[in-house]
Amino acid sequence: MNVNTGSGEILGLLQITWPIIQAPMAGISTPSMAAAVSNAGGLGSLGVGAMTATAAAASMAAFRELCRASLNLNVFCHRPATPNASSEAAWLRRLRPEFEKVGFEPPVCISEIYKSFVEDDAMLAAIIAAKPRAVSFHFGHPTEAAIRALRGAGIVLLGTATSLHEARILESSGVHAVIAQGYEAGGHLGVFDPDAADDQIGTLPLTRLLVGNLDVPVIAAGGIMDGAGIASVLRLGAVAAQLGTAFLATDESAADEGYRRALLSDAANHTMMTRAISGRPARCLANRFTSFGAHADSRDIPPYPIAYAAGKALHAAAKAAGESGYGARWAGQGASLLRPMSTEKLMSTLIGELSKT
Repeated sequence: MNVNTGSGEILGLLQITWPIIQAPMAGISTPSMAAAVSNAGGLGSLGVGAMTATAAAASMAAFRELCRASLNLNVFCHRPATPNASSEAAWLRRLRPEFEKVGFEPPVCISEIYKSFVEDDAMLAAIIAAKPRAVSFHFGHPTEAAIRALRGAGIVLLGTATSLHEARILESSGVHAVIAQGYEAGGHLGVFDPDAADDQIGTLPLTRLLVGNLDVPVIAAGGIMDGAGIASVLRLGAVAAQLGTAFLATDESAADEGYRRALLSDAANHTMMTRAISGRPARCLANRFTSFGAHADSRDIPPYPIAYAAGKALHAAAKAAGESGYGARWAGQGASLLRPMSTEKLMSTLIGELSKT
């Protein structure tokens, strides 16, 4: 198919053949998944936002054992959380009945479970040492010094935006391309400020809005599940498409069996945005946790990722009791369209579909 003229430029910059980017999906993407995508000519990604620098380095090394092609590494650039013992204790009291339903006590206290990239010098050093082809930012962008260091290492920088305002901030910060993440996307929205008003813009209008107002290329993300979807956003001016939910049920996905069963059931037709699991808005398969969250005031939820410590503890307790309804089963609105197969086969299928459009 014919694509916009900027597509060839970004493909060359990323050193990929096809305008297909596998979304990072922290906790779900694996070195083998990313390698299969990159070996097929797309851009494989690893989400290291919840990892230590040591774990991230090991993950990058595992990728390199399988693939010499381009790799995208994704980091979280959220505002570091401010602890509030009173708020955290109140949230744990609110969660107590949910813990009791599965026969466990809630944690005595919760705290920030991982660092933001904006203050993680060890992660920055590990990334520069490994020199992945690209680094993508979620929840904002890092410091000017970090951006200078990454660009100086020859790394392509991608930033996620959910609005034109955020996109303009990213453009001025020095990213090479902006990822337009629509509201239908699975997992955490990349909003910079989770407490600000959100216009909840969908992928298609957001892509057109950014294409028409930015001088850097735009990558579309959210609700894209097949070659026809990729072709659609390319026609709207995007230079590539980022797909996450489409890869959830691949053989290489780290999704557990309960997650996979839910994805292949009627649950895939029902996703909702919740803040209760992690402290930030994220799209998830509807379950016991989202039902609980529907009745929680966002002002009562501790900030991300402190709230996530409680969410992970509740899921672990429930899972130990044989209850899988409290998991963070992130998924986009296109979940019912996913196709279980190997990542290699999915990439071949996507490329074949795109080539026919």
